[in-house]
Formats: sequence, C-alpha cells, structure tokens
Amino acid sequence: MTLIDETDIEAILICLDAQLEQTERSNTPALRLVRKDLSRRLAKADASVILNVSDALVKRGTWADRMIAYEIVGAHRAAFATLDEGRLIRWSRGLTSWGTVDLFGCTLAGQAWREGVLSDAVIDEWSHSPDRWMRRLSLVCTVPLNIRSRGGHGDIPRTLRICEALVDDRDDMVVKALSWALRELAKRDPGPVRDFLSRNHERLASRVVREVTTKLTTGKKNV
Repeated sequence: MTLIDETDIEAILICLDAQLEQTERSNTPALRLVRKDLSRRLAKADASVILNVSDALVKRGTWADRMIAYEIVGAHRAAFATLDEGRLIRWSRGLTSWGTVDLFGCTLAGQAWREGVLSDAVIDEWSHSPDRWMRRLSLVCTVPLNIRSRGGHGDIPRTLRICEALVDDRDDMVVKALSWALRELAKRDPGPVRDFLSRNHERLASRVVREVTTKLTTGKKNV
C-alpha cells in the first residue's frame, strides 16, 4: 500500500481496495497481513477515522471487509474506547457465517460487553433472536468474559445465564457455540460448569455433554 493521508477516508479505502485486488479474499492469513499493514499505517490516526473506515467496510459487508473493519478497531485502542452500543448493534446486523460471528463476538462485541459498552439487555435479546447467527453471537460474546487471551477475568453468572437461555437449542451452529462457551468457562471455573451439566444433562445436546465432560476430565475437547 502506498503512502496515504490518514485523514482521507476515501483515499484510505481506495488504497485498501487496490491491495485487496491482489489478495485472495478467501485466504484469511493473507487478509490478516493486509489488515496488519493498514493498522500500522493508521496507528496514529484519530479514532473517528478508524471508525468511519470501519463503518464503510461493514456497509459493504463481505467477509474481507468485515474482517478488516472489526480488526482495525480491535487493534486501535482509542477507536475501541470510542465504540458505543448503537454502532456495535449496527455492525452486528447482516452476520451470516460462523467466521464473521466469531470474529465480531471475540474481537469487539464480547469485550465491549465485558467493559460495559454493550448492555446485558442487548446480549439477552440476541440470545432469544429467531436468527441462528444472533443466538450464536450471544454465546460467543461470553468467551471474552473468561478467556485470558481476550482479557477475561471470569464471569460465571453472565456466562451461565446465556448458556441457560440456549440449553434447548438444537441448531448446529448454536450447539457448537454453547459447547465452546462452557469449555472456556471450565478452564477457569470448572465447578459451576459441572453443576450446569448435572442440572441440564437431559436437556443439553449430546455433543455439548460429551465435549464439555471431556474438557473437564482431560483438559481437551476430544480424546
């Protein structure tokens, strides 16, 4: 990418698109290199510039656009600190794959929830959505509450509340996310997860019971 004016949103997008034209857009590692390069070039940009670039990318809506949009905000401390609930809700709309859901939930939404930017009411609403991807998103948002690499310190009540709301869900994308949410909590607080499994054993999908039990007994997802 050539030198860019870090205040000119249109110029930033033109330069980014030129680089994306030379990148296989289904190749996540290659896209991440593009994103990291953009983050370096915009490291000193005002938070509003980062957010405006991300707004434009999310509006375009492809996997590559959303990935770069979410990650440049996650990598820019000032931009992340400027996020508000309204923008995050807008950015959650139109998620149609596990990849975008998981990226958004772990990189932005879950951490924003932990920091009080997203309210419990929003996550609860997602957990009761008729949209499978919103329900998955509510579970993915629990991961940054508990995983150290995402800044989590553990949050039993909020994690288990969302898991309880989706305990009877049999959509495969939701079932896999429920297993993930419980396994991440189990790494930090295994006791409450054992109790949850015991209370809900008959209601949970067999996959969840199997994977979470294996995690609790062996430390692995599968053996």
